[in-house]
Amino acid sequence: MVYYEVLLHSDKEFQGCDDLIGKQIAEKGLLLGLGNPLLDISACTDHSFLEKYGMKENDAILAEEKHIPMYKEMAENYKVEYTAGGACQNTMRVAQWFLNEQNIFAFMGCIGKDKFGEILESKAKEAGVLVSYQYHDTLPTGTCAVAITDQGKNRSLCAYLSAANCFSRDHLDKSINQTLINEAKHFYITSFFLTVSPPSIMQVAEHACENNKTFIMNLSAPFLCQFFKEPMMQAMPYVDILFGNEQEAAIFAKEQELGTENVEEIALRISDLPKKNKLVPRIVVITQGQDPIVLATEGKITKYPAIYVKPEEIVDTNGAGDAFVGGFLAQYVQEKSIDICIKSGIYAATEVIKQSGCTLPEQPQFTW
Repeated sequence: MVYYEVLLHSDKEFQGCDDLIGKQIAEKGLLLGLGNPLLDISACTDHSFLEKYGMKENDAILAEEKHIPMYKEMAENYKVEYTAGGACQNTMRVAQWFLNEQNIFAFMGCIGKDKFGEILESKAKEAGVLVSYQYHDTLPTGTCAVAITDQGKNRSLCAYLSAANCFSRDHLDKSINQTLINEAKHFYITSFFLTVSPPSIMQVAEHACENNKTFIMNLSAPFLCQFFKEPMMQAMPYVDILFGNEQEAAIFAKEQELGTENVEEIALRISDLPKKNKLVPRIVVITQGQDPIVLATEGKITKYPAIYVKPEEIVDTNGAGDAFVGGFLAQYVQEKSIDICIKSGIYAATEVIKQSGCTLPEQPQFTW
C-alpha cells in the first residue's frame, strides 16, 4: 500500500470553476488536449539525495513506494520551482505562450484535491491554459520530481502518476465539458493517455471524425507503441496528424510489421494507414533530434532542417518534443501553412532546450 499525505480541500473551493470556464469557451478553447497532468517539482539537490532514494544521474523512472516521501521532502527542504507538467499539458503551455490571447488552448486531466493540485492549477492558468480538471477525492495530484545535480548538468526524474491515472470517461459527459468538446475545432492526445482512458480517447476521436474536426496524436514513447498497440491502433484510423520521434517510429514500424527501418518510408506508410475521415489526408511528422524533421503526406516527403544549438547552450533536452508540438499547434490553430507550423515547432524546441525543464523565455521571438 502506497502512502502519501493528502492535504484535502473542500468542494466549495472548486465550485464556480464551471461557470468561469463556460464564459470563456464561447469565443476560445480552439484546441482541447487530454492527458496526464503532473506537477513538476524541480530543485537543486546533491548526490546523497539521489542515493537516499535509490536514483541514478539522469534517471527517468516511475515512483515506487520508497520514492513517495521524496516529493514532500523536496518541497519542504529545498528551494523548488513548480511547473504545470505532463507531456500534453506541457504542449498546451508552450502553444499558449505564442499567443497574446489566453484560453485558446484547453486541457483536461485528473488531479487531487490537495495543495499540489492547487499549485498545478494556478501554474496552468498562469500560462494562459483553460483547464477543466477532474478532481479525485482521495488520491494526491500526480507529481514529477526533477532532482538537479552537478550544477545543472544532470537531471533525475521520478514520476508519481497517482490521480492522473484515474481520469474517467464520465468527466466528458459533464455539461460544461460537452460544451468544451463541441466548441473545440481541434483535439490533441498523447499516447501516455492510452494507459489511462482509451474510452475517452475514442469518444473524442469519433466526435472529431463526425464533425470534420482535427484529431491529433503523439506516439509519445517507444514502450507505448509496443505494449499499448491495441488501443493505439483503435485510435489510429481517426488520426489526422501524428507526431513522433525516430525511436518511437522505429518501434511502431516493427510492431506493426511495416517492413522498413527507414524513417522516411515509415512516415509514408503510417500516413497511408486506413483513415476514417477521407476529406483530409493524414500528416505524419517525425523528429530526429538535430537531424532533419520528416513530414509525410499524400505520398510525398518533405524534410526540414533543425536549428543547430551549440552544446554549451543546451541546458536540458527534457520537454523538447512537447515544445515542438506546442509550437506547431500554436500556428496550426491560426490556420498558418504547414511550413510555418513546422518552423514554429523547431523554434519552440530550440528555446526549451536552453532552459531548465519545459520552461520558456518571457516572450517568443518567432518570425517566418
